[in-house]
Amino acid sequence: MEIAFLLVAIAVTVLTVTAIAGRIGIAAPIPLILVGWVGSYLPGVPTIHLEPEVVLLGLLPPLLYAAALSTSLVDFNANRRPILLLSVGLVAFTTVGVAVVVHEILPEVGWAAAFAIGAVVAPPDAVAATAIGRRIGLPRRIVTILEGESLLNDATALVALRTAIAAAGTAGAMAPAWEVGLDFALAAGGGLVVGIAGFLLVAKMRKHVTDPVLDTGISLVVPFATFIAAEEIHASGVVAVVVAGLLLGHKAPILQTAQSRIAERMNWRTLAFMLENTVFLLIGLQAHWLVDDVRASTLPTGTIVGVCLATLVAVVVLRMAWVFPVRYLLIRPGPDPATGRRPPASYTFLIGWAGMRGVVTLAAAFIIPDTVPHREVLLMIAFTVVAGTLLLQGLSLGWLARRLNVPAPDPMDDALARATLLQQASKASHKVLAELKADDPYGVADLIRQRIEQRNFAAWERLGTTAGEESPAALYARVREEMIKAERRRVLEIRSTGSVPSEVVSDVLAMLDIEESMLDAAEQERADVEAERVRRPVGQACDHLLSTPLADPAGELECGACLAIGSRWVALRMCLACGEIGCCDSSPNRHASAHFHESTHPVMRSVEPGEDWRWCFVHHLTA
Repeated sequence: MEIAFLLVAIAVTVLTVTAIAGRIGIAAPIPLILVGWVGSYLPGVPTIHLEPEVVLLGLLPPLLYAAALSTSLVDFNANRRPILLLSVGLVAFTTVGVAVVVHEILPEVGWAAAFAIGAVVAPPDAVAATAIGRRIGLPRRIVTILEGESLLNDATALVALRTAIAAAGTAGAMAPAWEVGLDFALAAGGGLVVGIAGFLLVAKMRKHVTDPVLDTGISLVVPFATFIAAEEIHASGVVAVVVAGLLLGHKAPILQTAQSRIAERMNWRTLAFMLENTVFLLIGLQAHWLVDDVRASTLPTGTIVGVCLATLVAVVVLRMAWVFPVRYLLIRPGPDPATGRRPPASYTFLIGWAGMRGVVTLAAAFIIPDTVPHREVLLMIAFTVVAGTLLLQGLSLGWLARRLNVPAPDPMDDALARATLLQQASKASHKVLAELKADDPYGVADLIRQRIEQRNFAAWERLGTTAGEESPAALYARVREEMIKAERRRVLEIRSTGSVPSEVVSDVLAMLDIEESMLDAAEQERADVEAERVRRPVGQACDHLLSTPLADPAGELECGACLAIGSRWVALRMCLACGEIGCCDSSPNRHASAHFHESTHPVMRSVEPGEDWRWCFVHHLTA
């Protein structure tokens, strides 16, 4: 009962602190560590020792797998050079640098133990990077690089730690560099093979599994199975889990049913949310007993404080010393495809500053054998680096990003890209619809075309409509949500009579929930777009867009054709060939499209306030 009560108390604390942090606009890891730190000194709170096996086998595989599933393999591959430079090169560089600093202050620990603590504090944490980076709105490319680095650097650090511990057991004789490199290559290569094998096995199974519950159950087994299989052959379980997660996430639209993908996504989001936030609370709960152990140390307090602070400074400085000299390799010399501009040096600075450590560092420290001299001080070094980087860098990262004018992802760019992508998808679906030769006496094809148009119009309307007027999509959402509430009330009334089987009632309620959730998501997107009015180049280009420069309207911003017939418009577009202004396709009369079909002028632009994107009617592309 005591253990059960403790687990429930931890869960309730995590949920409460996370909710409060979200309301006041700060990343959850920082207050969770502080609450855990304070809680470790409260009477009645039991002493919790975070065992390495619990973290490395119980927490690390699912956290890595959840992060890998949501990571774009395309983006990961596009940034593989900086990711490898950080996850392998920087970890090795930091391990050596910290070893020199620790050995200089505490020569009695020996070189093997110094290298061990260097490997422990070298890898930044995937959970911390993702949780803080996304929360403060870092550019997506920076988040991708940090996330990719954090997914792989644990493998490098654990191989280095294993080598250092082995040396500590053999009178401190360190293995030569080539042997360490070979050990890492074998561990990474073995993990790659196991990860690919796990992916192929699960992919084959999923071809025969359509039950979402069974499919999600398989997904829950994958990270543990691949991790254990890799470790059994002395390969890297971290690499195996990451590879399997990246491939399965990339192929999910092909291998899984829609229901399975939705179920898996929601389950892993919930698991990752609880595990990653629990991890930060547990880090803080280690503070009390770690401090007590250090007090019993034979080393002077000044020396202990000095080596802890020196190591904290070293991991920050060494990361900066690595990223700036290799900036040419970290940042592509050409323009970034996502923005059309060359990434500035401020991106490199943020990558260097975002080196928060997490639970893997603390867990790896506990692997250091008890026979190592001053082990309690080495554990305190690890705790200082974890807490210090999360508090120092985690709290200041958002402020620095704002001071450096680093732009967060723009909801307007996302909305424009989403509308264009839906238009391209519709183009492909219309082609399939035209090729189907089935008899259609009921007008099904026209109904399908109408629904596709409504979906696309709603996406375009989120970009902007006439100021002060509710768009058709927003009006539809508001009215339909009120109708759904009435439908749900009636279904619940019927349920209370017991005249309809409960399974049928549940199915109907689920249908209403799905529709309402889609309306809620669309409304949130509209709110995000409305709150952000920064414009930057986005999308692809074609010959028409490249040869048609942006031009401003010369006359009144109105649709003359609509005024002539007494109609209203939703949003206005202007032909960049002749200057004709017409209403968009969401408007009842679609005069902009009609102008294109009459004149064949290919490019128009939006003339809504603050909008300057262009659209090619021929290629269905935006710029």
